[in-house]
Amino acid sequence: MNVSFQPIIQRFDSIDSTNLEAMRQAKAGAAEGLCIVAREQRRGRGRLDRSWHSPADAGLYMSLLLRPKFEMNKWPLITLMAALAVYDALMTACKMRADIKWPNDLCVNDLKLCGILAETVETDSGPAAVVGIGINLGSDILAHAPANAASVESVTGEKPDSEFLLTELLKCIAERYGLLETADGCEHTIREWCARSSYAIDRRVRVTVSQETFEGTTRGLESDGALRVETADGRIRVIRAGDVTALRSTSTS
Repeated sequence: MNVSFQPIIQRFDSIDSTNLEAMRQAKAGAAEGLCIVAREQRRGRGRLDRSWHSPADAGLYMSLLLRPKFEMNKWPLITLMAALAVYDALMTACKMRADIKWPNDLCVNDLKLCGILAETVETDSGPAAVVGIGINLGSDILAHAPANAASVESVTGEKPDSEFLLTELLKCIAERYGLLETADGCEHTIREWCARSSYAIDRRVRVTVSQETFEGTTRGLESDGALRVETADGRIRVIRAGDVTALRSTSTS
């Protein structure tokens, strides 16, 4: 298997944001595989510029620099690839099975355990991708986190070894990223994502896009990772950006 990079880890006790630091170093010419890890983030960010609560030693906060060789129309699949890698690493290191929520979260019992933020940055050697991953580890993080949050410790009863989890996560990313770069890597990634997500097919959801909110049933993914949602009138809407919330099943026999 083609493993495209060897991780080069840089550690910080405290930082504004691991993604911001990885983007700064990408612009300065850093190589693929740079991994920024911090014990604490002062300005941790999620999707849509939301804050990600990042107190010291309560979570795994990391960002990885990638310089993909494949076409940019496939770059949205990097987020799906990263979610699969987190899923794999949690299984290996924490013996727990998570659910992947479109587009960028991992949950347990519909509570958010992990967020992923992939961003593109222009550099002198071409565009690069920075993949930020935040995983709630200890239960202490939940005191200041949103009500819909979970941690590994709150699920398993044990706070995991963050170094072991980081090692496993980087191995899983290397493997998943290597697969994504192969000829049928996009189809494989989408197939694997759908197999591990309860949100992929036949899930009743509420979708918010810009100022519009509607409900429907998920019908899998497009080739670029966009979510297909069928509305009550039978129309398929393709969602490339927005918030998706699961609805309680009200199906009748």
